[in-house]
Amino acid sequence: MTPKYYSSERNIQILISLLKHYNIKKVIASPGATNVSFVASIQQDDFFEIYSCVDERSAAYMACGMAEETGEPIIINCTGATSSRNYMPGLTEAYYRKLPIIAITSTQNILRVGHLIAQVTDRSKKPSDIVIKDTYINIINTANEERDCVLKLNDILQHSIEHSGPVHINIATTYSQDFSVKDLPNCDIITRITHLNNTPTLNNGKIAIFIGSHKPFNTNEETAIDNFCARYNAVAFCDHTSGYKGKYRVLYSLVAGQRPISNNLMVDTLIHIGEVSGDYYTLRIQPKEVWRINPDGEMRDTFRKLKYVFEMNEIDFFNHYSSSATAENKSYFNSCQDELKEISTNIPELPFSNVWIAQQTAHRIPQNSVLHLGILNTLRSWNFFDVDKNVRTNCNVGGFGIDGILSTLIGASLTNPHKLYFGVIGDLAFFYDMNALGNHNVGNNVRIMLINNGRGTEFRNYDHPGNAFGDNADAYIAAAGHFGNKSVQLIRHYAEDLGYKYLTANNKTSYLENLDEFLAPSIGDKPIIFEVFTDSTDESDALKAIRSIKIEEISTSQKIKSGIRNIIGDKAVKAIKKIIR
Repeated sequence: MTPKYYSSERNIQILISLLKHYNIKKVIASPGATNVSFVASIQQDDFFEIYSCVDERSAAYMACGMAEETGEPIIINCTGATSSRNYMPGLTEAYYRKLPIIAITSTQNILRVGHLIAQVTDRSKKPSDIVIKDTYINIINTANEERDCVLKLNDILQHSIEHSGPVHINIATTYSQDFSVKDLPNCDIITRITHLNNTPTLNNGKIAIFIGSHKPFNTNEETAIDNFCARYNAVAFCDHTSGYKGKYRVLYSLVAGQRPISNNLMVDTLIHIGEVSGDYYTLRIQPKEVWRINPDGEMRDTFRKLKYVFEMNEIDFFNHYSSSATAENKSYFNSCQDELKEISTNIPELPFSNVWIAQQTAHRIPQNSVLHLGILNTLRSWNFFDVDKNVRTNCNVGGFGIDGILSTLIGASLTNPHKLYFGVIGDLAFFYDMNALGNHNVGNNVRIMLINNGRGTEFRNYDHPGNAFGDNADAYIAAAGHFGNKSVQLIRHYAEDLGYKYLTANNKTSYLENLDEFLAPSIGDKPIIFEVFTDSTDESDALKAIRSIKIEEISTSQKIKSGIRNIIGDKAVKAIKKIIR
């Protein structure tokens, strides 16, 4: 008989590898077909202690007794059909007694659910009091699917151990009969840390903090980040939603959007805090490992290199690591700032566009005011340019939809009637939410800039897949021609009838002529709507130009090198290189 080893099914291998890592060895197995890949694999591994039980009801209760007696997590494993249903009474017992039972139910592909296929049951909905967490592990065909499997299994196994309660893993099988795999994969271990007396060493190297959308930091929190950066030669990569205005803030989108990618975005350890980020360019950062800090303790693997999750407040993390660190070093911060300054000083003349408007306006937003930005094109354009540190910036990047941007701005403005609230928004988002402008509570502290290019210009940008369809994209993809099709009267009448001051511009000259009134630091007698008409082609050209500064620089350098080579020849170039070496 051919020797049997581990199943060729990759998800089964990863599950077994992680069970061994977490020292989870006691298994109560029930007979079946879909769980053969798992049971036959662990049967040949002396690490596991396997017990047999035909009745799944009994198996679950046996696990309760075993878990209570040993204090260890206990695995119960069964096949499809009604087998998993029979775990429910025992799992209910485990739930209320907080016993660490790991129910591993094997299943056919869930795409078969609901199609009258024998022994396929729907396990997607469960009673609220049988498990504290559950997950589905699919068949693995790609690297991304493997990463997802590793992440989910790390998470749920740790969850059972840390929170001492029953969990459920529903794992798919292909019924492979290949048991020829001798070695288990060496899986990444993602560790959740809940106490500061058990923290890993932060090794020397290039360290950066990436701050997604975040509430504003108070003075103590900002100081904690400043101290951490000072002592670890770190920087804090931010955008206009990050909330951090400390000494090591780097608004890096202008550099990160260049091609090729900046060396400063290649880091050894990335400290990830905050929530969803719309800074797509700085999200191109390439870390060797990621440490995620958040009180929710969830394994958010944004950069696909997650290693540690610190379930704690950020200030506690930063203060803890700063207290044992070395003296101040700002070379990494200075390098980022120098690169940013170099590219900033080489921005070419831009077409009249959201990007040009941000360039002319961001630094002039009055101090102590609040700026709300529309998603995608507006946020991206304004992320290229910083505002005064006393200006607070926001964007609806949570759900990342175009609805509700005006309403969010107006709601915020009502809380501080003596503070200016600015909003910059595209035409589709504006019209989507324009009914909010008629609210009779709107105060005179509201200033709205409408960038009206007559379409979802995002989908006509040079680098967007929708633009491959050219003008044909306008009909449906970019939704052009709606809402008056850039009517010069529609918003004017709507705004003035609602009691707003209306300003308008359609070129650089008229824009600059109206800008002083729009940015006036004192609250006037009316709220303001400033409608700015731009062209979609100009928007795309401006984005391409501002993202190509580094390419032009490299191209010029290459031309010089090529010219020298043509003059002196290849042999002379090689000789010079030898001398330099």
